[in-house]
Amino acid sequence: MRVAADWEGYEMLDTSSGEKLERWGDVLLIRPDPQIIWNTPREDGRWNKAHAHYFRSEKGGGHWENYRKVPESWNLSYKHLTFKISPTGFKHTGLFPEQAVNWDLFHELITKAGRPISVLNLFAYTGGATLACAAAGASVCHVDASKGMVAWAKENAAFSGLSDKPVRWIVDDCEKFVAREIRRGRRYDAIIMDPPSYGRGPGGEVWKLEESVYGLVDLCAGVLSDNPLFVALNSYTTGLSPSVMAYLLGTTVGKRFGGSVEADEIGLPVTVPGLVLPCGSTALWTNARKG
Repeated sequence: MRVAADWEGYEMLDTSSGEKLERWGDVLLIRPDPQIIWNTPREDGRWNKAHAHYFRSEKGGGHWENYRKVPESWNLSYKHLTFKISPTGFKHTGLFPEQAVNWDLFHELITKAGRPISVLNLFAYTGGATLACAAAGASVCHVDASKGMVAWAKENAAFSGLSDKPVRWIVDDCEKFVAREIRRGRRYDAIIMDPPSYGRGPGGEVWKLEESVYGLVDLCAGVLSDNPLFVALNSYTTGLSPSVMAYLLGTTVGKRFGGSVEADEIGLPVTVPGLVLPCGSTALWTNARKG
């Protein structure tokens, strides 16, 4: 497992009975997590000092209960990047801290490439990967279907001092956008994909990751340049193992370009027991011809 252990402002303090206690700067939050199936004692005394607690509803969704005054938003930094944190009605905060291991990896690959790199970031959310790539010197096309998330990502770029970097901010359906880019003859040296497990399109069409991900990856292979650098596929779907994700990249991108594929879980350290909480998986294809 690759572990995001370099955070200073974020910390997962403890986990028990389907919930995690987290420190986001000076704010303590309790949120549910389906991976936490153990009922260990809640040893950290800050469980009773949380600023807010998210409760799931039996009818779907959920709500926050604020025990102490929680700011509408605040900033949190990771190395050279700064993000706006804001609790949403869907339990999220605008940031997945475990993805820091991937930000570092993308930054390293781009920096060591020794040539201009263009990156396509699909389902790009609030822009963590976009900013890491831009900070490394890449040009980035940031695509997300949510206008609000793209606006949030632009804020994060400003907070990180990256507003002047060559980033195209696109609000669009990711698959349709890739298909148009292929027809336009536009190509990219790297692709990052973080598709949702489940969703509905603007026309009511249903997206299920297990049923749609192969077609998505195969389509994206067609928008790669003649000498691509890397392709990354993220997943939070427990039924999609790292080995399956590696197979997907190997039979699509790998079949066209050779190279190598690796895949693993990513996770976050938990302070009290000193263990690591799995937080999803990433498969990475890299080209043997990196120069």
